[in-house]
Amino acid sequence: MRKALPSLLFFTDPVRTPDPEGIARILPRGAAIVFRAFGAADAEARGRRLLAIARQRGLKLLIGADATLAQRLGADGVHLPERLARRAQRLKASHPGWIVTAAAHSATAARRGLAAGVDGVVVSVVFPSDSPSAGPAMGPIRLAMLVRAASGPVYALGGINNKTARRLRGAGLVGLAAVEGFRT
Repeated sequence: MRKALPSLLFFTDPVRTPDPEGIARILPRGAAIVFRAFGAADAEARGRRLLAIARQRGLKLLIGADATLAQRLGADGVHLPERLARRAQRLKASHPGWIVTAAAHSATAARRGLAAGVDGVVVSVVFPSDSPSAGPAMGPIRLAMLVRAASGPVYALGGINNKTARRLRGAGLVGLAAVEGFRT
């Protein structure tokens, strides 16, 4: 039996989303925040602020690549980089209620992550993105083919906003993920 997954993920970024609390306050009930601290000194304090907003607004909070911080905060789970997807089973065994997602940048990585036990994979880059690490965009047709090949829950990330999201209808996604696609 699969966990109920949020249909919308907001990925924080210290540069591109300097006010993640403001964005968290406008997310629809049932969405999730993926807090990526990137080693920030104030990670725990910011995580606690985001958790308070999440609890108040009916959101989930996942912590990016830091299971220890997720446990300390009492978060709803973790989001793993592609290279760490293999840790999903162990994390879920020690935290059965957690949602565990992982990044995937290819169909092979998506299948590998799902086989490793993640609840869903976040595939990127779908559309051109302002992320400094973004590679070439795959577009909606290649994404739909990847979703079919993955045989499990897939989120789209990369250049997702109100306009581009419409182009993904019918792709078979479990949901959408965005960094800059939200406005406060």
